[in-house]
Amino acid sequence: MSVELEHLRKMVEECRKCPLWRNRNKPVFGEGPPDAKIMLIGLGPGYNEDREGRPFVGAAGKFLNKLLESSGLKREEVYITNVVKCYLPENRATDEEVKACTPYLDKQIELIDPEYIIGLGNTAAEYLSKKYGFDFTSMERIHGVTFKISTISKEVKITVMYHPAAGLRNPPLRKIIEEDWGKLRGLLGSRII
Repeated sequence: MSVELEHLRKMVEECRKCPLWRNRNKPVFGEGPPDAKIMLIGLGPGYNEDREGRPFVGAAGKFLNKLLESSGLKREEVYITNVVKCYLPENRATDEEVKACTPYLDKQIELIDPEYIIGLGNTAAEYLSKKYGFDFTSMERIHGVTFKISTISKEVKITVMYHPAAGLRNPPLRKIIEEDWGKLRGLLGSRII
């Protein structure tokens, strides 16, 4: 991990900007190569993630690993993080919690400088739409859609997907999620990895 990312991790571990820190076991900063070309952003840690201090390690994480494989990716090749870094007991984040955590996420994006960002779920999609200026109306309307965003230094591709947990809660949605990830394989190709 780069020195700057390690410093940012320590800041997250000491963060007290919102009440979530009171109920967390371990903050979940993120993991993956510090120079990853692909970054995945979810909502926030659940019970298992809070215990291990790692993103996507529960049932949704197992499903995510299968989705990554279906796209020709390995988990260790991508950087995985969340909008919110502390345990979300109700699996929902308030505007205050998102506002408190997104400066950390912004810095992670800046330091890792990915070529491709995949937003998993509504909260990540809304955050990315505000940050990069594309329209997000609903996940139902734009899941699997890839946006090409030109920044000052390069072009970034952003795709928003249903959160893997949505496919576990709603079995008919699972097929849609798997199809979206299958299409992603063609978009990624071998050139980005």
